Amino acid sequence: MTLRFLVASAVVVTVTGLAGWRAFGQQPPSASTVPGVTKEQVDRWIKEQSNWGRWGKDDQRGAMNLVTDAKRKQAVALARTGTVVSLARKPVIVPKAKSEGAGAHLEIELNHLDPSDYTVENQMLAFHGSTFTHIDALCHGDIKGTLYNGFQLKDVVRNNGCQKLGIDGLAGGVVTRGILIDIPRLKGIRNLEPGSHVYPADIEAWEKQAGVRISAGDAIFLHTGRWITGKTSGYDITIAPWLKARDVVLVGSDGTQDVSEVPGYALPLHKFILIALGANIIDNADLGPLSETAARLKQWEFLFVAGPIATPGGTGSPLNPLAIF
Repeated sequence: MTLRFLVASAVVVTVTGLAGWRAFGQQPPSASTVPGVTKEQVDRWIKEQSNWGRWGKDDQRGAMNLVTDAKRKQAVALARTGTVVSLARKPVIVPKAKSEGAGAHLEIELNHLDPSDYTVENQMLAFHGSTFTHIDALCHGDIKGTLYNGFQLKDVVRNNGCQKLGIDGLAGGVVTRGILIDIPRLKGIRNLEPGSHVYPADIEAWEKQAGVRISAGDAIFLHTGRWITGKTSGYDITIAPWLKARDVVLVGSDGTQDVSEVPGYALPLHKFILIALGANIIDNADLGPLSETAARLKQWEFLFVAGPIATPGGTGSPLNPLAIF
């Protein structure tokens, strides 16, 4: 892990001051403003649904505290066939000069070492944005200088990494029950229309059809069919209190979660998940293979395993998350 990588991932945290989807090099969908959901409502949700102090005033793990030994044992028992599915989108080489709004890019430089006859490489990767499959650390987002559990931006974020709430807090990896939420399959279509909103009622309808119920300690993954169209759909902001009620520890999708625009907030659902819940986020997963495998096995819950690169103070990590059936 090079210093350049660390600085690149740390600096990207500043994009929260940009305007919504445009911070990620995308245009917001035309019906993105949700009637009735205001900045004041999101502020109330963040206050009322907060996990701050739940595990102590110095806690840095957030919702991941809900992944107990018993939860891991439950998850491991779901691996019955040995079938493994990657949830990662294949990385693409994107030069920095051609990167999107958040600066997401990947550059690789190979060097052959003579006379030892080994080939080595340097990688320059900035993974936040809408290009690479990655996990967000809790220090990735703030609201006017306040992060999860009341930690202050001025005390946490430095050019060389986050002093608290960094991705190294997940050095032990994530092992828990994963659940696929396959809304196109629920609706009998290949993919959602770009910009579609997924509401709590949609998820509960999927739970009924699939015979599963999302519960404390689960990681959830929303399949929308994004990589068929190349354009994003996602969770509606009104899912915020539902996530707290179910005690979800990790929110993933094939997009970047947010399709709702709330005036005064850049990516409001991102903010709620990271700051109020202290839950991690996986963006830009490729859930097509997972959807096909789950349908073939008729099993929508699975052992979920992820091992982020524990960069000291990193705001996240590129990721190859795995579902094991």
